[in-house]
Amino acid sequence: MTVHFIGAGPGAADLITVRGQTLLGHCQVCLYPGSLTPTELLAHCPDDARLVDTADLTLDQIVDELIAAHERGDDVARLCSGDPSIYSAVAEQMRRLDAAGVPYDVVPGVPAFAAAAAVLGRELTVPTVGQSVILTRTQARSTSMPDGENLATFGASGATLALHLAINRIEQVVDELVPHYGADCPVAVVARASQPGEQVVRGTLGDIVGQVRAAGITRAAMIFVGAVLAAENFPDSFLYSATRDRSKQPASL
Repeated sequence: MTVHFIGAGPGAADLITVRGQTLLGHCQVCLYPGSLTPTELLAHCPDDARLVDTADLTLDQIVDELIAAHERGDDVARLCSGDPSIYSAVAEQMRRLDAAGVPYDVVPGVPAFAAAAAVLGRELTVPTVGQSVILTRTQARSTSMPDGENLATFGASGATLALHLAINRIEQVVDELVPHYGADCPVAVVARASQPGEQVVRGTLGDIVGQVRAAGITRAAMIFVGAVLAAENFPDSFLYSATRDRSKQPASL
């Protein structure tokens, strides 16, 4: 058997990959992250599949379910919100499965930041404006951030920031970033991207706090900071330029 860590996407049931949906239809067991998983997605599971809501389970209880399925010879779909490579807590599950000799693989999914950028209708890498995106979060009740990974350090780069799990500390985010980006730097907040109740707030570092509080956004939100959010007068990408020699290998993206 195999444990399949499957990126379930940002919330909309139809944003799971074809591979992920196909695996759901073949797995005898499905572990899913509670209310973050749309019921329509679970409908792809076999009628007799064992469905386990992991919202109130500890890590050890989750791994026990995975190992028990292995011992029964059952394939497992372990759904993860967004994409397993970002803030999914799969690393510690994989570590325990390695120790137990349980095989697994990973199926990527649409990450929350990509879904939020799609809602905004914005490319996050705009020629001469911004070519780097930093994915990060702020420190709250979660595990501590590593030394050197803080908003001041990232802000000094001037790169576009995509902040997860930071909406309830929006005041701190603004205080730490204004010295680097300026109060007029564009900001966008997308809550529940691709889901019912989706909300979008656009502003600047100078006014975003009031807008977010007025909108009542307190969870499931991405915060973007950077000039790319309002970029207009930028040069076209070299990728499709008429001056590029197309007899050679295509330029990388």
